[in-house]
Amino acid sequence: MAQQYTPNRPQEEEIDLREELGKYLRYWPWFCAAVFCFLVAAFLYLRYTTPTYNTTASIIIKDDEGKSPSSELAAFADLGLIGGMGTSSIENEIGLLRSRRMMNNTIKALNVNVQFFNEDKIRSSELYLNIPYQLSVLQLNEKALERSLKNEATSFRIKRDGEGLVLQNSETEERYNVKYGEPVNLGFADVVISENEDFSLESQEEFPKNVLIKFSTIGSVVENYRQKLQVNLTDKNSSLIELSLEDPVQAKARNILDQLVLEYNREAIEDKNLVARNTAQFIDERLAIINEELDSVETGKEEFKEANQLTNIEAESALFIENASDYNKRQQEVGTQLELSNAMIDYLNSGTKSDLLPANLGIQEEGVNQQIQEYNTLVLERNRILSGSTEKNPIVRRLNSQIDQMKANVLQSLQRMRSNLMIAQEDLDRQAASIGNKISAVPAKERQFRGIERQQSIKEALYLFLLQKREENSLSLAVTAPKAKIVDRAYSSASPVSPKPKIILLAAIILGLLIPFLFIYVRNLLNNKVRSREDLERVTKEIPLVGEVPKLEGKNTELIEKNDRSVLAESFRILVTNLQYLLVNAGNKKEGICLFVTSTVKGEGKTFTAFNLAMTLANNGKKVLIMGGDLRNPQLQRFEQGAKEWQGVSDFLVSDRLDLFSLIRRSTLHENLDLLSSGSVPPNPSELWRHEKTETLFEEVKANYDYVIVDTAPSMLVADTFLINQYADLTLYLVRAGYTEKKLLEFPVDAKNDGKLHDVSFVLNDVESTYFGYGNKYGYNYGEEELSAWGKFRSKAAFW
Repeated sequence: MAQQYTPNRPQEEEIDLREELGKYLRYWPWFCAAVFCFLVAAFLYLRYTTPTYNTTASIIIKDDEGKSPSSELAAFADLGLIGGMGTSSIENEIGLLRSRRMMNNTIKALNVNVQFFNEDKIRSSELYLNIPYQLSVLQLNEKALERSLKNEATSFRIKRDGEGLVLQNSETEERYNVKYGEPVNLGFADVVISENEDFSLESQEEFPKNVLIKFSTIGSVVENYRQKLQVNLTDKNSSLIELSLEDPVQAKARNILDQLVLEYNREAIEDKNLVARNTAQFIDERLAIINEELDSVETGKEEFKEANQLTNIEAESALFIENASDYNKRQQEVGTQLELSNAMIDYLNSGTKSDLLPANLGIQEEGVNQQIQEYNTLVLERNRILSGSTEKNPIVRRLNSQIDQMKANVLQSLQRMRSNLMIAQEDLDRQAASIGNKISAVPAKERQFRGIERQQSIKEALYLFLLQKREENSLSLAVTAPKAKIVDRAYSSASPVSPKPKIILLAAIILGLLIPFLFIYVRNLLNNKVRSREDLERVTKEIPLVGEVPKLEGKNTELIEKNDRSVLAESFRILVTNLQYLLVNAGNKKEGICLFVTSTVKGEGKTFTAFNLAMTLANNGKKVLIMGGDLRNPQLQRFEQGAKEWQGVSDFLVSDRLDLFSLIRRSTLHENLDLLSSGSVPPNPSELWRHEKTETLFEEVKANYDYVIVDTAPSMLVADTFLINQYADLTLYLVRAGYTEKKLLEFPVDAKNDGKLHDVSFVLNDVESTYFGYGNKYGYNYGEEELSAWGKFRSKAAFW
């Protein structure tokens, strides 16, 4: 039993750049043809495509945050009525410029939904400013226009007809006779056509004869230009906005951008005036209300003063406080005098006649002070005299009498003074209490008065503020500056932005190279068939490749003839030459050489190869026998008529009475070529090949022929070839280019490693001329056959 063998998968090899390029360079005619076709298409595209130009305008949006307090919204902002709303940001302004409403106003103002085209030239061009006719739309029914657009009945050709015009619908062929200046009803619109007196032929080679008028809905035109319009902020820290528009008609694009800015400014001014008018109305209403409230506050202040007998509450409060201070001082003085009087009275009552009364105590009563002084004088005089005399001295007695009398007077004066002081003290206490009550009432009155004054101040300030804002708003309403300052009016580029010839031509060349490359790459990527020698060598290097058989093209026959100088004949000569190196050892044997021709599956060219190999050997003077080794599906009759009905191998193996050489027939193809057909189709071919006569069969034919070529059955489908492979000196394993799958190449490798096949060599059949080198690659052509132009083209391509 053969040892189980796991085939070695080919190692990943380094990429050969030349080989990879060769895969594509062999198709260089495809690349040339594709580049040529794309260049032609590019030239036609550039010739018939209407160029588009870029138009740009620049504006500066005035910063609302930097406005002066005289702004129409500043009044509300200062009043706190729009606090938190903020001013419009630059993004909002950009959104407004892109809005459908703004573009709709622009399109309506310019009447862009009506277009004129000059059809005199190959490429229709739009007539915009220099139009031979003027068209005014009196009334437009959008719904009727939309219905007409669905039927493509909104285009009219205009032609001169005497003194009038003829309008013909390009779709319905309906005609309208039109006179200059008279309205005509087109079904969806009433229009008036007149001659354009400003029309000039300076920009026209001649007066346009075929003028096409096309009507479009405003909505569709608005959407078209909204998609084209680009509004970009040049810098995030600035308010400079750039508007750009791409359109085939430069003048139209310029007018649209300028009109768009005009509509933006007009609407901004209208909004500004509307706000200013609303602001003025609001201020007037508020002034009337504040005026009434101010009158009410002032009347209340007057009534409060009258009720409380106030002139100036601050001055009166200060006066009250000053009086209270005086009364306190006076109360202290009276209290002091009262205490002094009480002390003097007590002293008088407790003292003796010789005691002096205190003087200069601060008693303010001058009469009392004088009496005290006189009393002390009398006491001093008595004491002086008494020091030199007695109490009985008449002078002393007289002085004692005077002293007693003066003492009584002083006491009486002090008592009277004390009574007066007590009365004064009571009066001062009463007056102080009254002033104190007035002072304590001042804060409440002052609080009420302050509240009244506060209301008055607020109303006055608000009244003056509204008066100021009314004047500022009047100035703002009188001066209406545009919101967008135009930096650059719309201007168009000198060269078109599309199509760009250099880019289009470069793209054509790239596509011309890329598409064939992708096609070839994808085809190679998805290709699972063997195409060339490289595919075989990439899968396995264990089995040599001894020959390549080209694909038959044109009128070439399938069989080689005598003195044949075709590429097919030469390929088989090379195959025979290569076989000699593989059959060195077999050439020393006295018997003939047995060559098996097999393949993996049906249809890979075994019979074709067997016959042509036999013809090549026969042409070399060798005696050759072709044996039909496929007992299940004989194929020798393809090249030898009637071979299917002949008795052959199966009959010899079954019958013991048949002579082998009686079954061999002379071929009609060559005198050195004989045939042994497969014979009758047996029910058990595998069992039949195991017959002991099989060895006798091969020994006898090899003994009588130089070469025995056996056309065997497909190896993968049946085991017949494996059963008889031991009799082969060399096994030619057919692989058909474009037919055999690459994964099937593992089968012969496994069969060889398992010992089922021996001395195996590949023969690549049906190779495309682009892959087949000999006779083409090096420009060496055999025979006198003429190649077609495409054949020569491909032959030269193969060299690269």
